Amino acid sequence: MNYLARREQSRAELARKLAPHAEVDEVEALLDQLEQENLLSNVRYVEMLAHARAGKHGSLRLKADLREKGVPDSESIEAIEAAREQDLAAAKAVWQKKFGALDIDLVNTAAERARQYRFLASRGFPSEVIRRVISGLEED
Repeated sequence: MNYLARREQSRAELARKLAPHAEVDEVEALLDQLEQENLLSNVRYVEMLAHARAGKHGSLRLKADLREKGVPDSESIEAIEAAREQDLAAAKAVWQKKFGALDIDLVNTAAERARQYRFLASRGFPSEVIRRVISGLEED
């Protein structure tokens, strides 16, 4: 209960944390009981993580984080789609915060564009969104 009291956990994440303390069958039974009592929910975990990543990271990063935590794709599709819709605005905001005050001559160099591309890619934004942000194209 201490793990769940601190923050939402995915089923797989909680199973990994409980594995050293009990047999596999006991852990699975406990996880099933917690889900029935609505104390453990992958859907709530997806919503929590999507909210935490919103505006800072892109949809690719969210998708990777959810897979890493063992959340099935079927439970994360809606959150990833919502994040994709926000990718361009979030990438512009992140870019503006990091690079908005650069000298215009420096921005036009290939090395600087590559640096900006790598930065946004490391934040989990799709390459098409990154190209649009760096080239300064407006939303359609």
